[in-house]
Amino acid sequence: MAIFCDANTRVLVQGMTGSEGRKHTARMLAAGTQIVGGVNPAKGGQTMDFDGSRVPVFASVREAMDATGADASVVFVPPAGAKAAVIEAVDAAMPLVVVITEGIPVADSTAFVAYAAQHQTRIIGPNCPGIIVPGQTNLGITPANITGPGPIGLVSKSGTLTYQMMHELRDVGFSTGLGIGGDPVVGTTHIDALAAFEADPQTAAIVMIGEIGGDAEERAADFIHAHVSKPVVGYVAGFTAPEGKTMGHAGAIVSGSSGTAQAKKIMLEAAGVQVGLSPSQTALLLREALG
Repeated sequence: MAIFCDANTRVLVQGMTGSEGRKHTARMLAAGTQIVGGVNPAKGGQTMDFDGSRVPVFASVREAMDATGADASVVFVPPAGAKAAVIEAVDAAMPLVVVITEGIPVADSTAFVAYAAQHQTRIIGPNCPGIIVPGQTNLGITPANITGPGPIGLVSKSGTLTYQMMHELRDVGFSTGLGIGGDPVVGTTHIDALAAFEADPQTAAIVMIGEIGGDAEERAADFIHAHVSKPVVGYVAGFTAPEGKTMGHAGAIVSGSSGTAQAKKIMLEAAGVQVGLSPSQTALLLREALG
């Protein structure tokens, strides 16, 4: 079991012919992902070779889905074209679209996230590492060799902390590792992932990584208190952030005490979530939660 995708997921790569798309398509294939096609309107009908694996390129998402039965897409299209690429996938009724691209204007992200919600397409991202089911499939840029399958579900705003936490707990393993992205507007939230992990029989415990800014973690705390029975441990990046300093992610906007790491920690702990003060301490808390 896993959330949102598994070994049977058939994947398109929008932007596969570009440098980033090419590089990460090779890595996804090496991880066992079923890459069934790429999309580039100017290169439809061509094929690309990845260490002996020939992957066809289609002129449109609709054409690719009709030819391959694809049910997920990974977007490596540059920021200026990302909105159009996502909307094309939604219009083709693609069930899952993972948007890796960073630097997409917030107005564009807001538009395609809202459009996807109206058409029952799940968006993961933008500006995220994607989603990995160790040993089964990898949609995005998470290194596939840092962990194996196991009982932990991970949802994180930060790509780097996703990798670190998966490495810290690599001997235990993960059901699914999900990077939702740190932009102000994202398609899949902490709450979406928590609900899916709660319903997933393979997931025995959950790690939730947040960061300063916004109120996503506070809303997740309310959801955990009301709906999650499995143990949840958390980490909030930014405990040492200087007041008034703009931090890395676009969503890391702090207003007064609202959105601070300490305020989020208090809310999460009130909901029964143990919160570590470092990734290593958080990993230790998760081990204790699993017994």
